[in-house]
Amino acid sequence: MLHFHKEGARIIVVSLILTIAIEILANQFIEIFWLKKLVQIVGLALLITVLQFFRNPNRDLIVNDNIITAPVDGKVVVIEEVFEGEYFKDKRLQVSIFMSPINVHVTRYCMSGRINFSKYHPGKFLVAWHPKASEENERTTVVIENKVFGEILYRQIAGALARRIVNYAQEGMQVTQGDDAGFIKFGSRVDLFFPIGTQIDVKLNDIAKGNKTIIATKV
Repeated sequence: MLHFHKEGARIIVVSLILTIAIEILANQFIEIFWLKKLVQIVGLALLITVLQFFRNPNRDLIVNDNIITAPVDGKVVVIEEVFEGEYFKDKRLQVSIFMSPINVHVTRYCMSGRINFSKYHPGKFLVAWHPKASEENERTTVVIENKVFGEILYRQIAGALARRIVNYAQEGMQVTQGDDAGFIKFGSRVDLFFPIGTQIDVKLNDIAKGNKTIIATKV
């Protein structure tokens, strides 16, 4: 059964009403057959685009504190050591996943644990793969801690099309791996920051699947 994310409820309803209106008005006022059908097809295509963007497939998993699962669907575009200057203020291993507009945009908790830090930053809307997007774009920073990995930071980053980041994480919360952590609307990226030396189980250009792809393992 197809499910949709709650963050898309209003947009889906508005899109449905507009599509119905387009179909009815086109049928009543456009006499040229091919033009009428073209307008109706375009209206239906826009509705389908909105529906596919807000889809929320069931991604059940067995919770495992020894692995970090992908928080989102997308392409692995960065694996490198960087200086993380907001929270850790030291060198970390960064893994970034880029989401195109056709990817599922639900953000899921990559591990179970306690939320130690959660902060929203207003900012620019550079393309999500831009090197400065992690520091200059609109974004949220969240830090989760468990006994196996310690503290892991993930950052939701808006892209050129994204205009709203939804983050459910609040400091002090206990969260469960795989649960809904938020949503980023229309094209974006998520960065993960691990301790140096963490075993990373993905490679550049791999396609990650939220709750399914193992990003890192603690042995």
